[in-house]
Amino acid sequence: MKYILYLLFSTGIFAQSPIDKLLSKFNKENIPYVTIEEFKKLKNPILLDTREQKEFDISHLESASCVGYDKFNSKIVKEKYKNFNDTIVVYCSVGIRSENIGTKLKKIGYKNVFNLYGGIFEWKNKDQKVVDNNQVPTENVHAFSKEWSKYLIKGKKVY
Repeated sequence: MKYILYLLFSTGIFAQSPIDKLLSKFNKENIPYVTIEEFKKLKNPILLDTREQKEFDISHLESASCVGYDKFNSKIVKEKYKNFNDTIVVYCSVGIRSENIGTKLKKIGYKNVFNLYGGIFEWKNKDQKVVDNNQVPTENVHAFSKEWSKYLIKGKKVY
């Protein structure tokens, strides 16, 4: 049995991806993840980009609204999204800042908050469309920093 488990882990069947390792290091997983496939099945989710405006301007997921991170304002969110039972999906570059904002949303009363697994990096790595500030599809993705850019495999890295 030990040999079979060793084979499963050593061959990568149960191996963690680099993003798995990163998220398990930094996140508490107090906001449940939603995968890209699960996200696409949701009915009318509110999509909130928790990156900074300069990152959002380069590219973002279609229909997302930028709520920022450093200047996140819960009052503005509550004014715009009045139904605390709506499904909200937050995302950032990989899913760390979005967990923090998701936690804030839960604390102010939103009931159905999810964190997009792997953020915009995973979205682009899975060949999903991102748009620029004019809603035009683009290959550009703000890579956050040289250190974090290694998690963005596809698309054009912009700093």
